[in-house]
Amino acid sequence: MVKGKRVLVTGSSTGIGEQIAYKFAEMGAHVMLTARRAKQLEEVTKKCLKLGAGSAHYMVSDMGNLTSAHNVAQEAITKLGGLDYLVLNHVGGIGSFGSFKGDMDAVLSSNNVNFLSYIQLTSTALKALLQSQGSIVVMSSLSGRIGAPFTTSYSAAKFALEGFYSSLRREFDLNKNNVSVTMAVLGFIDTESAVRKVGDKVTMSASPKEICADEVVKAAVLRKPELFYPFWGIKPFVLLRDWTPTLISNILDKFYVLENIQ
Repeated sequence: MVKGKRVLVTGSSTGIGEQIAYKFAEMGAHVMLTARRAKQLEEVTKKCLKLGAGSAHYMVSDMGNLTSAHNVAQEAITKLGGLDYLVLNHVGGIGSFGSFKGDMDAVLSSNNVNFLSYIQLTSTALKALLQSQGSIVVMSSLSGRIGAPFTTSYSAAKFALEGFYSSLRREFDLNKNNVSVTMAVLGFIDTESAVRKVGDKVTMSASPKEICADEVVKAAVLRKPELFYPFWGIKPFVLLRDWTPTLISNILDKFYVLENIQ
């Protein structure tokens, strides 16, 4: 089902994005990778070829710049001859894990990277995805379903992604455009950046990025509208959020180590 498909994976130099790239490569897809760090991208691209990718390319980009986001999507379409999967995985502009102190620069930075660049990539790739009847995969978070303290800007961007892409999915359905939208609602994953920012500030265990990537690719290929990973660590809270909001907040708040949060 995937061999020969054309895939753009953002934020693919490390973490979940790197593992997603490997999964698609193992199945013979043509991959375009992008992130800010050239050396890591080059290494991941070489490994994708060793794993069996039909072809593998990379482009260094800064998703805080919407022109850069546009250029990446356009380059992927040009290099690959079209696009079947747009995997929106990059994250940035979060700053430190701590209380909101009125810093608007942090809000704008997070909004650009974690929301607007996703929309820019989708806008640029839309025609190609409509032609291929392809798939959009969006990395969301429990923080995009239930407001999370100490990551206000990040949580706001994830809520915005949920609204935009759930609306876009409905438009595709009503217009009978056979493009799927998969929202991957993730918990705490053991990526280098997540552990560095959050590791000593919460008591919950991080889930393995390799299994997470496997589940994301599986959901994308099966064109599922949603994925919850880890399922039992995410889904119950989402289901109970509207019935017992105070209880859910109290349970989640117990995971934070307040003395380690500035």
